[in-house]
Amino acid sequence: MDKIFEIDNTDWQILRLLSADATLPYTEVAKQVFVSDGTVHARMRKMKQQGLIKGAHLVVDYKKLGWDITAFLGIYLDRSALYEDVLVRLKEVAEIIDIHYTTGTYGIFVKLLCRDTNHLRNVLYDKIQKIPGIQRTETFISLEESLARSLPILPEKS
Repeated sequence: MDKIFEIDNTDWQILRLLSADATLPYTEVAKQVFVSDGTVHARMRKMKQQGLIKGAHLVVDYKKLGWDITAFLGIYLDRSALYEDVLVRLKEVAEIIDIHYTTGTYGIFVKLLCRDTNHLRNVLYDKIQKIPGIQRTETFISLEESLARSLPILPEKS
């Protein structure tokens, strides 16, 4: 289980502001939290070193670049013990953007992006379904993403 970090109110405020807008300059964060720029830099460095913050991400609208298919793939494994081997191979498939080891029907659930249905078919048949340890797959094509958000960062209630 991942470690739960003990952070103070200043850290919570910094996280809340930057999780809402990761492009916010540290000087602006400092003003809103009523601390110095150096404090924000030091706190962010500390949270990154602890592994609490894993980076910032640029959100790209891939549809505007011609990647029109978002699909989810339920993967049945031959045996659960093959998960690590399959995971290594799945990470090599550039079109896969999320991988989850799951309970329930599938051993692995992935999200992938493709340009069109032909591209999706090629990724499925030529890349994914040829991976040793994968028994079969079930594909779900997303018709619309109605919500994509981060969890709001609020201080834990005492």
